[in-house]
Formats: sequence, C-alpha cells, structure tokens
Amino acid sequence: MFDHAVVEISSMTTIDLDQYHLLGPTGLRVSVLGLGTMTFGTGDWRAGEDASREIYHRYLDRGGNFIDTANIYNGGRSEELLGRLIRETGSRDRLVLATKFGGPTNPTDPNARGNGRKHILAAIDASLARLQTDYLDLYWLHLWDQVSDPQEVMATLDTLVRSGKVRAIGLSNIPAWWATKAQMLARQRGWEPVAALQLEYSLLQRTLEWEHLPAARNQGMAIVPWSPLANGFLTGKYGDQPRTGVGRLSPGSQWPLTVAPTERHFHILDVLRAVATEVDATPAQVALNWTSSRPGVLGTLVGATTVEQLDANLDALTIDLSTQQRARLDDVSHPDPVMTPHSLLAQIRNSRS
Repeated sequence: MFDHAVVEISSMTTIDLDQYHLLGPTGLRVSVLGLGTMTFGTGDWRAGEDASREIYHRYLDRGGNFIDTANIYNGGRSEELLGRLIRETGSRDRLVLATKFGGPTNPTDPNARGNGRKHILAAIDASLARLQTDYLDLYWLHLWDQVSDPQEVMATLDTLVRSGKVRAIGLSNIPAWWATKAQMLARQRGWEPVAALQLEYSLLQRTLEWEHLPAARNQGMAIVPWSPLANGFLTGKYGDQPRTGVGRLSPGSQWPLTVAPTERHFHILDVLRAVATEVDATPAQVALNWTSSRPGVLGTLVGATTVEQLDANLDALTIDLSTQQRARLDDVSHPDPVMTPHSLLAQIRNSRS
C-alpha cells in the first residue's frame, strides 16, 4: 500500500508509516499503540492534570495519533481535560479521536444510560461539548445493555455518521453474536458498518479468540484490545501477592482482576518474566509486544500515570521476540475451552495437529 518511508514527527523520533494500521474497513490509520485516557484527571489512581498534560504531549511527540476516552471516565472530567489539551496544542486534525457512550450519566434518569436512541443522541452532544470538537473519528458503544435492539443502535449510529458528527463506529464489551447481527444488519440496510470491536485481551485473558476474533475476521472488524497488562498484573510489580499494596489490584480497588489470581496466572507471569529477562525488557513491555502483534489486532490501548510509564510502554514496540519465545508465551497462556462447543472443537483441532 505504501512504499517504505518515514515521516518526521519531531527532533526526538521518527515513525515508520508501517507502524500505523488501517481501522477495519475504514481509511483511518491508527497507531499500533493507542493512548487510553481513563487515568486522565485527579483522584485515586489517576495521573493528575499536570502529569496528564505531560503524557499527552509525549504521546504526540513520539508519533502517536490514536486517543481513546469515554463519557463516564472520571465523571466526564477526562473528556473535559482531553478537550482542553487538544485545544491547547491545536492537534485535533492529526488525531483519531474516540470516545464511548452507554454508561450512566444521571443516576436518577433511567434513560440516561444504555444503548437506546435517546441516550445515544444526548451522549454524543455532551461528549462533543466536553471534547471541544464538532466530530468524533470513532464512536464506541461502551457496554452491551442487554436490552436495546441492534437495529435501533445501528440505525442511530448511521444517522450520526451521515450528520457528520461521527466518522466511524465501534462496539465494545459485547457478545460476538450481537456484533455479528449488528454488522449484518448494517450491510443489509446500507448503514455504516462496524469498524472495530474493543475487548479485553491479554496473556491472561484470551477467551475472545474462541468467538470474537473469528467473527471479527469474518465480518471485517478490527480488534482493539483494552487492559493488555491485565490491570497491572502482567507488570509483575505485585509479586506473589497481587491483591496487597496499592493500585488497581489492592483490596477494594475499583478495577480488580476479573477473577482471583490462580496458579495458572502465576505460571504465565513466570514465563513472561523469563522471556523479559532474555530480551532485556520488562514483563510489561513483552506483554504489550505480544498483544499488539496478534493477528487481527490494532491500536492496543495503553494507559499511564507518568510520562516515564508511557515511554516504557511505547518502547515495547522495539522488542524483537523470537519465534520460540512467542511460542512459549502462546502455549502457557492458551485459553482452555470450558464449555461445548469449544471443548469439542478443541479436541478435533488437537487430533488433527
């Protein structure tokens, strides 16, 4: 598609054009690593305004262009801070800016949440105001509400694209069957198709490979992973007692692991640490490198609370893992099928190998 070339970003770095991926069937090109801004703002484990500003500047300086947020992050204050940073730097045109709808924005209003048309139309205008922009490059459904019909959702999102408020649409945290139905409806009706699915994906959480990844490939949707470090567990900083200390894995934290760590989790961490030692990198960098290089994956989202943490995350792209090292990580983290038909399909696959 391109001849090999580089584009000068700053005196600090150059970025190869092949480090940008096309977002599904769209013409949008996004960075291999996207910047998730859930940490932007103040309080708890967040970065604070000054550090958030420094992180934002550094991400742009290093050639990043994919920024992801949500209307409920920090009660909307993450969008507000991001909007100010975009305005201060005059960087809107170079960004692929994404936000999400679906989370509750008013606890007393039953329609101020979910995936229905009323909430979508209200949420988009509120997000645009906070972000100080008149359009979004990518608009995500944040979480399946188990109520709204995909026809209503897709028709509404198509209206937003045709109005110019949105360039592309995506679905996050939804069942594979629902995403497939939504995509087929869009194609049948001539509506805007789903460009990407945003889902949890890491060495610790690979269950999307059973349903979502094949569905995404079949339906022309990219995979954008969130939590590639399993909420900090794959950094290795929590030692052998990950639910002690501070951070997202601490007791009472808002963002614990999906399940309590098991011996399998610690075995994955042991292999990850060993590979990291072999390539002179951190476990986090190897974990990010593994996730971002998986088939069908683009724009893996990374967060940071300091600019040093961001630099370390972005440096994950410089690691060169051997075929054998990747195989060790693949094997130790392979998800076990726990229900039919996946267990049956796994038996058939293994018998043929």
